[in-house]
Amino acid sequence: MRRSLLTLLLVFPALVASATVWFDGKSPITYSVPEKVDPVVTTALEMWKDDMRQVTGFTPVAMQDATIVIAQGKGSDDGFGIAVRDGRIYVEGHNARGTAYGILELSRLAGVSPWIWWGDLIPEKKRQLTIGDGYAMEHTPSVAYRGIFINDEDWSTRPWSCKNFAPGHEGAIAAQTYKKIFQLLLRLRANTIWPAMHEGTVAFFQTPDAKAVADSCGIVIGTSHCEPLLRNNVGEWNIAERGRFNYKTNREAVRQYWAERLKEVEDYRNRIFTIGMRGIHDSSMEGYQTNQEKFDGLQQVIDDQQELLKTHLGDPSQLTQMFVPYKEVLQLYEMGLHVPGYVTLMWCDDNYGYITRYSDAGEQLRQGGGGVYYHLSYWGRPHDYLWLTTTQPGLIYNEMHEAYDRNVRKLWIANIHDVKVAGYDLELFLDLAWDINSVSAATLNDHYRRWLCRQFGTEAGNRLFPAMHDFFRLCSERRPEFMGWTQVELDKKLFHRGLSPVDSIGMTVREAATRLADFERIGAVVADCRSCVRPELADAFFAAIEYPVYAAAAMSRKILSDSAESHRAYEEIQLLTNHYNELQNGKWRGLMDAAPRQLPVFADVRGSQFTPEDTDIIVSKSAADYQQASAGAEPVQMLGHSMRAVRLPKGGTLTYRFTIDQEGDYILTTAMIPTHAVDAGDIRYRVTVDDTPAVVWSLKEPFRSEEWKRNVLRAQALRHQTVHLSRGSHQLIIEALDDHIVVDQWILIQST
Repeated sequence: MRRSLLTLLLVFPALVASATVWFDGKSPITYSVPEKVDPVVTTALEMWKDDMRQVTGFTPVAMQDATIVIAQGKGSDDGFGIAVRDGRIYVEGHNARGTAYGILELSRLAGVSPWIWWGDLIPEKKRQLTIGDGYAMEHTPSVAYRGIFINDEDWSTRPWSCKNFAPGHEGAIAAQTYKKIFQLLLRLRANTIWPAMHEGTVAFFQTPDAKAVADSCGIVIGTSHCEPLLRNNVGEWNIAERGRFNYKTNREAVRQYWAERLKEVEDYRNRIFTIGMRGIHDSSMEGYQTNQEKFDGLQQVIDDQQELLKTHLGDPSQLTQMFVPYKEVLQLYEMGLHVPGYVTLMWCDDNYGYITRYSDAGEQLRQGGGGVYYHLSYWGRPHDYLWLTTTQPGLIYNEMHEAYDRNVRKLWIANIHDVKVAGYDLELFLDLAWDINSVSAATLNDHYRRWLCRQFGTEAGNRLFPAMHDFFRLCSERRPEFMGWTQVELDKKLFHRGLSPVDSIGMTVREAATRLADFERIGAVVADCRSCVRPELADAFFAAIEYPVYAAAAMSRKILSDSAESHRAYEEIQLLTNHYNELQNGKWRGLMDAAPRQLPVFADVRGSQFTPEDTDIIVSKSAADYQQASAGAEPVQMLGHSMRAVRLPKGGTLTYRFTIDQEGDYILTTAMIPTHAVDAGDIRYRVTVDDTPAVVWSLKEPFRSEEWKRNVLRAQALRHQTVHLSRGSHQLIIEALDDHIVVDQWILIQST
């Protein structure tokens, strides 16, 4: 309510007499700040002053008797408050970072998007800025550490940085680039980064001034799941000098390697230590064969790391540490691995947005708490998605809210290949981390609509929303990168480079035709909306809206159309990408690559093969089209093919009624969001049709199994059963037997 009132005051200040003017259209905004503040406050202050210069035409000036009074508290969390009293606006942070967030909140209140630089969103000029007398707001973060992991940077962040924005040493993501990334994180109220670490990228601690820039922005430095104790193994472990990265045969060299970094970071305040060990780069521990050997070796590593931390930095229980049970490490953890209670357990998704594990009742009581490592982009099987960022907002909400409800509140990290391309998905993730109650299952549409309006104006945003809502639906049915229905990391003896060719589409003719028609309709809406976007935002609109929509549409046409149209679509993607890289006079040259890793789906495939027959659907229902639902059932906006998939608590039921015109055998297909068991248990649901015996289905799939891969590629887990139905009315009941069941759709087709 306060925010809505404030919006009215900013746009129509004359409507409310009782308002404090902080810009009168004639003189600079005035502010006061303590003489001694942390560097992050100074950084935020300079960013805000530049924002206000763009909004008002004046650079704010410091003075003792100022309208805006800024204070830095000495608390432990990153919260802040803003209050209006006696004609002044008071901004007080609970700590230094909180003070920085509070200062940048003033930019938001003046209409400045957090994406001002990364999104080329030139602020709208204002003749007056006011805020209601008595206005007050207080923010405290829901999650302690909130941030990103820059990963798979080879086709975006790294080439753009080292060849364009901050050219210099080959492979370097320079401090200038990190500064821009950190400033965005400040604007998005994030505080943590796992720096880029791929082969070919210069290690963060070997990048001149990178750590100093992080400190100036209050950014906490951590490292990914396979980089213990702030080391970047790919860039820093030299086999020729140190031997194998093998704790079994080369233990002392590895310990020395870790000790060197611990000595180096002794005086650093903003740090998180990853513990455990994997191979040099995202592979199983070297030198150990059986699971028992791996278990014993990993336990020794963890115990030794606590000893090293104590020797060099003091009491390990007072240091922020995290352990990531990722891939095969999860199996070792569940064998009974002892991880000290003060260490944060960092749970992971399956690389495609579906979290594989949450803290159980006992783990929720751990002193170190829980965290989530969540992918918004990925390189690997069954298929990469490193081109566009198209994860459904509803999926992000569902999985992260479930995590929060299970006391996973210490550390949230989003895996992204580039901050600009991550866009709205990244902001939603960080909004939830900042304030878990800022979005609900029933307000996701409103959250996205507001984002569009903030970025491109109220008229454009409202007109765009229905089309972009459909865009997220189409990208759930098939991500642009998955259009070829191909896979990666297959047997190289059978497939060139281990990549399957584009020779099928996994769709019926009807589905393909509907997809093409939907994209054509969406594209027309986007083209029409361009005219109501301010001219100075044309490049911003192209990068955030036109490019992903038109490029995804062209990818669908390339795969689903005949040879001639397919080739034209391929050429359109190249033209769109070339234009993207020349936006803002080449500012983004080298950032957008429309063919990461040169996978077959990105090639000029000249059309594909259609599935030969259509299915005759008798009944089709979205999950939210129920006649009755038990307590706790909750439709989630922008989730699933239905865009209103229903979260169903354990024991919860959904009841549907339908009519059949002809007696016979039918195939009933229930389509679920391919979630995972929240603990080491199962993830089951029961289907009952009329009075016939119920059928119980499990969604549990071995990681990287063929069925799991199909679930990922189509974003649904399907279960089929044959039912005999008489002519007339019938009832279907779906019941969740375990937690984390999310129902998307169900259909009936005639059995042949």
